[in-house]
Amino acid sequence: MYEVQILTIFPEIFDSFLGFGNPARAIQAGLLKVEAVDLRQFTQDRHHSTDDYPYGGGTGMVMKPEPLARGIKHLREHMRNPRVVLMTPQGRLFKQTDAEELAAAESLVLVCGRYEGIDERVRSFVDDEISVGDYVLSGGETAAVVVIDAISRLIPGVLGTDSRTEGDSFYDGLLEYPQYTRPREFEGLEVPSVLLEGDHAKIRRWRKKQALARTFARRPELLGQRPLDPLETDLLEEIRTETSNGESQ
Repeated sequence: MYEVQILTIFPEIFDSFLGFGNPARAIQAGLLKVEAVDLRQFTQDRHHSTDDYPYGGGTGMVMKPEPLARGIKHLREHMRNPRVVLMTPQGRLFKQTDAEELAAAESLVLVCGRYEGIDERVRSFVDDEISVGDYVLSGGETAAVVVIDAISRLIPGVLGTDSRTEGDSFYDGLLEYPQYTRPREFEGLEVPSVLLEGDHAKIRRWRKKQALARTFARRPELLGQRPLDPLETDLLEEIRTETSNGESQ
């Protein structure tokens, strides 16, 4: 069983999230254990303080080092070789490869900051720092939800015999190809005929080209992060030619 412990001052945030989708399915199947641990239980003052004013002045509050360090040490002592990750906008950007790496760990601790951040000394107690994007969130809990959701679908048995779904965006470094379902025509928009002909080889080629075209148009930097096989190289050349011809008309 894969275990995730979340160190947070708002454990109730996770109640609804863990009741639906792949995380709930994994938990119900006994493949995943997730617990939100209240940071306040590691405080030692009568007010259960987890934050204080910053040295040097400034607005907002900073999370104190003592409760976080105690909480991390406690979880390390009671888990199987956990990977301790601080959710912070200063961390490396979370990608599919990171989800796969974390899913391969024995267990995971997600440390959630709040307010203006954490005392800098806490960083010496964690193994990694992760950000889910270049934007401002109220705290690390939202980011932790993203990480848990990405990891839960990679646990063997959650999605069936293969814990990854081929064709998903970022599964193989590309954005997902377009998907269609019934009806065949909707408000003048029709399903591409190739998907209706039953030729699976043509469908696979069409989907690969559409994934490449969408990635080329929307996230071209991804194409430089993975090697292209011969078919992908040919398809990408077709896409570049078609795009160039379209622009010149």
